[in-house]
Amino acid sequence: MLVHPRRFFRDGVAPGDQAPGLLFAIFVALVYQSLQFAVSPATIPTIEGGPVASAVVALLVIALFVAPALLHLTAAIQTALLIPLLSERAGVSETVQVIAYATAPCAFAAVPIPKLLTAGFEIPGIRAVCAAYGAVLLVIGISEVHQTSVPKAILASFVPAGVIFGYAFRGFEAFSTTVSVLATALT
Repeated sequence: MLVHPRRFFRDGVAPGDQAPGLLFAIFVALVYQSLQFAVSPATIPTIEGGPVASAVVALLVIALFVAPALLHLTAAIQTALLIPLLSERAGVSETVQVIAYATAPCAFAAVPIPKLLTAGFEIPGIRAVCAAYGAVLLVIGISEVHQTSVPKAILASFVPAGVIFGYAFRGFEAFSTTVSVLATALT
């Protein structure tokens, strides 16, 4: 998937079978959020029962509600954006799978570059790279599965990539912070 994405999307996305993609996206979201909680315990929402119970409840909410809802909402947006661009396209199920599998790099997006390597600054550079790579995978997947050109796939995937990789996986924030920290470090 990460090394040969065109082949993966061509062979690994099956019509009408979005369950594996949904489970994959839930797994990625759980790994991401678990790492976020481990790296930054202050991000664990506070409920009764302490931080462990709070983290477990938050992860359950993510697995059962947030990840599936966001995946399907983004797939609906993606499908709506494909309609005016393509007269013939694959189904919504394939679009759900493409978005789900494109999130693969973001499993490790919560890992910051250590202060040790960045002259005292902790930067979310890995998150920025993971989010950018996820957006690239989304474009490749849309291009391959819906059999369209890369420029049309970029146009159709701009908003969904922003929702998933820019906001949900905090890629916009990571890119902005990384640029700011690097600019400060270089001055």
